[in-house]
Amino acid sequence: MKNKEKPTIKKSIKKKKFFLKIKKYFKNEKSRKKFLFVFVVGTVLLWLFWGIPLPTNLSSEQYPVSTKLFDRNGKLIYEIYTEKRRTPIDLEDIPEHVKLATISIEDKDFYKHYGFSPIGITRAAVNIVFKRKLQGGSTLTQQLVKNALLTPHRTIRRKIREFVLSMIVEAIYSKDQILEMYFNQIPYGSTAYGIEAATELYFDKTVKDLSLAEGALLAGITQAPTRYSPFGAHPELAKGRQETVLRRMVEDGHITSEEADEAMKEEIIYAEPEKQQATHFALWVKEQLAEKYGDAVVEQGGLRVTTTLDLELQEFAETTVATEVAKLERYDVGNGASLVTRPKSGEILAMVGSKDYFAEDEDGKVNIIFANRQPGSSIKPLNYALAFRDERITPSTVLADVPTCFTVAGQPLYCPRNYDGEFHGAVQARFALGSSFNLPAVKVLALNGLDNFVEFATNMGITTFTDPSNYGLSLTLGGGEVKPYDMAVAFGVFANQGIKQPLISILKVEDWRGKVLEETNIDEIEGDRVLDPDVSFLISHILHDNNARTPAFGESSYLNVGGHPEVSVKTGTTNDRRDNWTIGYTSHILVVTWVGNNDNSPMSGAVSGVSGASPIWNKIIREALSKAEDGFYNEEEQSHAWPLQPSGVVGATVCSTTGVLPSGPEGDLGCPPRFEYFLSGNIPEAIEGGNQDIQIDKTTGALANPDTPPENIETQNHPVIYDPLGTLMCLDCIIPEKAVTVRYPLSF
Repeated sequence: MKNKEKPTIKKSIKKKKFFLKIKKYFKNEKSRKKFLFVFVVGTVLLWLFWGIPLPTNLSSEQYPVSTKLFDRNGKLIYEIYTEKRRTPIDLEDIPEHVKLATISIEDKDFYKHYGFSPIGITRAAVNIVFKRKLQGGSTLTQQLVKNALLTPHRTIRRKIREFVLSMIVEAIYSKDQILEMYFNQIPYGSTAYGIEAATELYFDKTVKDLSLAEGALLAGITQAPTRYSPFGAHPELAKGRQETVLRRMVEDGHITSEEADEAMKEEIIYAEPEKQQATHFALWVKEQLAEKYGDAVVEQGGLRVTTTLDLELQEFAETTVATEVAKLERYDVGNGASLVTRPKSGEILAMVGSKDYFAEDEDGKVNIIFANRQPGSSIKPLNYALAFRDERITPSTVLADVPTCFTVAGQPLYCPRNYDGEFHGAVQARFALGSSFNLPAVKVLALNGLDNFVEFATNMGITTFTDPSNYGLSLTLGGGEVKPYDMAVAFGVFANQGIKQPLISILKVEDWRGKVLEETNIDEIEGDRVLDPDVSFLISHILHDNNARTPAFGESSYLNVGGHPEVSVKTGTTNDRRDNWTIGYTSHILVVTWVGNNDNSPMSGAVSGVSGASPIWNKIIREALSKAEDGFYNEEEQSHAWPLQPSGVVGATVCSTTGVLPSGPEGDLGCPPRFEYFLSGNIPEAIEGGNQDIQIDKTTGALANPDTPPENIETQNHPVIYDPLGTLMCLDCIIPEKAVTVRYPLSF
């Protein structure tokens, strides 16, 4: 028993001595600091480099999983293929001009550095510290490490790992080996990994046969493969990037200016891309995913993406656009586009970027939904909405649609005319907007002021209006460019009772194992209020009033949607007939349509807001409304008369000529009454005018002007009114031919 106890006692004594040594060690301040330093450094190093991949993995095979895009009902619309397009190639088989193009645009000092660029690292550090923007100073080696060994997440930890691994790679491999691995593993967009696969995909040839122009184009893709891919959402960017590469090669002395110019002029012949569904929409969604998750994750990471698209409606819209544009060929119409959204949530249900993504006559790959085009009169509702909001006018305000010229300092005289070439005299705002008369709209913009209107339009969702000094009063007639996408946002404000709802295309993103990475709850979406519901109601009511548009469009037109009298709609045609629009909506559905030509060439005179885009619009919105009102997109939605009158809007009976209450001090002038809606407290009770003695040119029956010979002037008593700009109108006289001059900005 005693023999067994002795070893136990010895162990106990040793433990006590050990802990006494530790206690003594930590009593020493220097020892404590040393231990703390080693512990912190060790912990940081463990955090930084735990699980870091081996550089030798650069030569190992990676196995990607395809990313799939589904419509809102789970139907597959687009797949980014599981199998990589990768064909290994030796560096010696790559033409010298292809190597130099890549080195010039990505890393001109590749053969001089040791894996990193001191200048690039310094610039990145400055941006991180002072601008709080994580930025890379990537060399070719760093790009190889990032794409082949690490994730694309922009974190400080990843950048440190990238920096360390790049130096190790430079120590293990030669420069030529690194360059060869780069050319074989870097993504070139779509499913192409490596330059040989990219050459096959885009040009259907091998690398050794690449011309200088083709090689420069491929070299430009690698910085942002999804963005710069000629088969992506913005194919026009590939050409611009190619020209940048060629200019860099000239600067670095690799080619001459003459060689660069010849390459820029060379026509690039692309291989036929594989056809998939809803291509414009799918490529745009892919671009959004790439910006958030990186190209490698999108093209290899097996994402499962549920989009907002209704594939059934998308196919209907695609067929409708293609069929109707074909009918308009005799009117020199080459292309069309359409966008369908749910105003309340901002969900995109269909996006048709052109008549055919694969069309060659109109470069169908360009997505017109994001192109800058002139809106024509379709921008007018925003102008009137601002005037209603600021109570400069009401729906019954009389505007003088008579020959008028506007003088602006430093600019030529501006004398707008109506689309029909006629003048319509005293026109109330409801009918001026409904029939889309130009001259009254210009007068409303003069009342609003360009500065106010540009700011208002921007708040509504128009992103292309910038400095007001760049525009004139023609802005309300379409004198500034807009994107169809932005017009859907802006008109969505009217449809959504003043709430601006950003458009969305993605409902859920999962990985291939089913882990949810992001998800949008439609019921919890809250937009920003940018307009009172009262003003939205007034605009929407005018735009769905068939009586208000009958003078210009007739009683029966494509602007009337059978079975859906609640639809509000506005057309737009530019004066030179280069763009033709129809935009219409209810609280359930909004549809934007456009027809024209990609090269901006004019259509023939027979195309108008009714004969061009509106047949397409009519068919698509009818189909979409039928589904929406049956609860297809939301079971709680039901068909109802719309727009609904908000509490801040009141109705009143006004004089159909003066627009004011018949009991006003000027008398009713013998006019019949009509019903109108107003903002509460803003019903007009009086207007300047009445029966007055005025000077008439007795030879014409119109108001006399300074050029009228005295012997032709006669004083007569007539009912007259003045519009908000002070223009005198005789209500029962002939409209004068000589223009009234108005100075802008206005001074009251």
